[in-house]
Formats: sequence, C-alpha cells, structure tokens
Amino acid sequence: MDAEAQESFREFVGNRSSALLKTAVLLAGGDRHAAEDLLQNALIKAAGRWHRIDEPEAYVRQILYRQQISRWRLKWRRRELTVAEPPETAANPDAAPAAELRLLMRGALARLTPRQRTVLVLRYFEDLPEADVARILGCSVGTVRSTTHRSLARLRTLAPELAALGTGSADARPRPSRDFSPVEVR
Repeated sequence: MDAEAQESFREFVGNRSSALLKTAVLLAGGDRHAAEDLLQNALIKAAGRWHRIDEPEAYVRQILYRQQISRWRLKWRRRELTVAEPPETAANPDAAPAAELRLLMRGALARLTPRQRTVLVLRYFEDLPEADVARILGCSVGTVRSTTHRSLARLRTLAPELAALGTGSADARPRPSRDFSPVEVR
C-alpha cells in the first residue's frame, strides 16, 4: 500500500470505526470483544484491497455481515458468557432511561440466535430493505420476512419489559395501520 492509500485508510478508520463498531457489537450480540475482533478482521481484509474499493464503508459492512454469517455456520462454537453490570448512578439523570433501554435491548438481542439477531440488526438498525437483507444473507425475501417475524415474536417473549419501557403503558403504543388500499403516486 502506497503512502497516499495508507493515509486514506487511516482517515477512514479514524472517522468510521466507531459507527462500524456499533454495528459489530449488535451483530455479536453485545459481546464487545467479539465485535472488536469482527471489526479488526474486516478492516484487515479491506486494507489488502484498499486501492480497489470504491465505497469503503459499504465494503467493510459487507465483510462484517459475511464474517458473522460464517461464525454462525461453524459447527463448534466456544461461547463465553459476558455479564455487564449497570453503573450504580448515572452522571446525567436524563440518560438513565436511554441507558436502561440499551442494556435491556442488548441483553434481549444476546438471547436470540445469531441468525435472528443478524436479521433484526440489518432490518432495523441498518434500516435495509428486505431484498437487500436477503441478498446479503444469501436467502429468499420470504425467509427474511419469516425470520424477522419469528425474531420479533421471540424478542417480545424474552423481554416483555421492552414493550412497557418508555411508552408509559402497552395500550399507549401506536397501532400499525391495517389499511391496504392502493396509493396513487404522482
């Protein structure tokens, strides 16, 4: 790698590594150490092809997704159980509910299977359409839909406290519209 490409790579890592690490943490089920390994491996692979990459962030994210898929396809998995203790007091009182929500969500996502967790991260955190998720995971759109549905149902079962957190009550939540009438686009 020449000096210009090396500087470009360093700038990319400096600017985008925190956002990429957030995605990796979600893909790894909240395990920060596994997420750091995932991101480091992705960046190493990207560095080898840096001069040929047109969209570096999309390329690195694609590597993250594919490495995570490879991890859940392994027949043997050594899993360490990591437990994070929430802080005793929050420095900012307004940040406490958000921190509580993050901890609850991280714990609930960690209890899903890796495939379920990956589908939910791609659909809702990365905000990708079903077709893109299907392409990334190498499956059909129907599989993505059914996995999303089952994953959300399991998430609701595993962490019912998420439904009541921040909404006041379960009845106060907005209901999805069931109006399937055609919409004219001009």
